Amino acid sequence: MDDRSPTPPAALSRRTVLRGAALLGTATAAGTALGGALASTPALAGPAGFPSYRYVRDAFAVPLRYNPTGEFIFPCVRGVYDKISGARGRYYLYYAPHDAPGGICLAYADRLEGPYTEYPGNPIVDRVLPTTTVSHVSSPHVVWNESSQEFFLYFHGENTTTRVARSRDGINFTNETPILSTRLVPNTTETSYARVFAHQVAGKNNKYVMLFMGLHTIGPGARKIFWGWSPNGWDQWQFSPNPLISPAADGLTDISAPHLLHRNGSTYVVYHGNDGRMRLTEVGNNFDREVHLGVFHSPIASDNGRVAAPAFGTDGGVSYMIYEAGPRLDARICIARAV
Repeated sequence: MDDRSPTPPAALSRRTVLRGAALLGTATAAGTALGGALASTPALAGPAGFPSYRYVRDAFAVPLRYNPTGEFIFPCVRGVYDKISGARGRYYLYYAPHDAPGGICLAYADRLEGPYTEYPGNPIVDRVLPTTTVSHVSSPHVVWNESSQEFFLYFHGENTTTRVARSRDGINFTNETPILSTRLVPNTTETSYARVFAHQVAGKNNKYVMLFMGLHTIGPGARKIFWGWSPNGWDQWQFSPNPLISPAADGLTDISAPHLLHRNGSTYVVYHGNDGRMRLTEVGNNFDREVHLGVFHSPIASDNGRVAAPAFGTDGGVSYMIYEAGPRLDARICIARAV
């Protein structure tokens, strides 16, 4: 069962949640269909003053060699031009199928906007791991760890377990290590779709935080955003037993694939919901708030009803959002530009 799928409606959240001022607006992608030019219609500003984004292109210009299930999810782009020599491109894009057998994949480009070229050796991580074999591996998120001068790759397999591996070149990952499982977060049956960010929280003695999806057995709502912290991003992880963000205040039952953003001296989380749209919630710099601010990004016609799993980057002063578009288990990777 994919841990980002819609589930039947539920009632209000058990937590007292502040609502953003009248759901401050919608950051819609007002672009054209696949391959089209950018629309000239002015875009509305998103909640909390974030930009809105317009579709530019699909990430890949040609069919991919490694495509076992016809769907790809959870993009993560890293600039590698200032970190390693001999890179295949200035930017590395990590992505994966979700369905079995999954497989962590790599593509590269000299522009963040793409299009991206598939790495011929995909998958760079498959479901046969050093310590076990799982049904699938998916949801790659890569962080450059400045202290160790390595890339850390976070991914799940099974949906109950999040793992980390390390690499000097961003391609060959070793030392796969489980760091999160349902046994570490009470009342959860899935813990996956994790992203890790350099961010310090007062009183935690940490340098990194992890945001992830937990399938919570205590309602209302099912899939919620949880968090953890670590001093080094590799081990000594600790996890809050309580959800950071619950879906009911958004009128949803399931939320997933969170990404951390900073603006206006505060900290926010953008994530997608079971209605196919992305939402934004302010959590504050110390993760002590839950102010739901409304819709961050909505699908256009070519997104086929769903936008999800956003990642963000800047190239030449232009901000981009890389995201998955399309129905669950039939998604593709797309690129949008801030307007």
